Amino acid sequence: MPALLIARVQVNDPDAYKNYMARSGPALAAFGGRFIVRGTAPEFLEGEDDGLRTVVAEFPDMDTARRWHSSQEYTEARGFRAPPVADATFMLFETVEAV
Repeated sequence: MPALLIARVQVNDPDAYKNYMARSGPALAAFGGRFIVRGTAPEFLEGEDDGLRTVVAEFPDMDTARRWHSSQEYTEARGFRAPPVADATFMLFETVEAV
């Protein structure tokens, strides 16, 4: 089953964050991942903007997403996102089968 990664990021240094973005995409692609949403401005249907950047990525399955997250490629990229550049929460979900 495909897996979705949802990240919520408080970007504190947008210029330095660009270094992370340049490295995280290739690392994600190396594990069969693809971005579905990458910082696109949301349309709020309910609630208010909390100012966090939202990223959604799809992986072939949960195990592949976990391997990506612990990979050397992504670990190196993550170093460019570390505080004080940004503070992030990453969540991994297994998708549900279509009914």
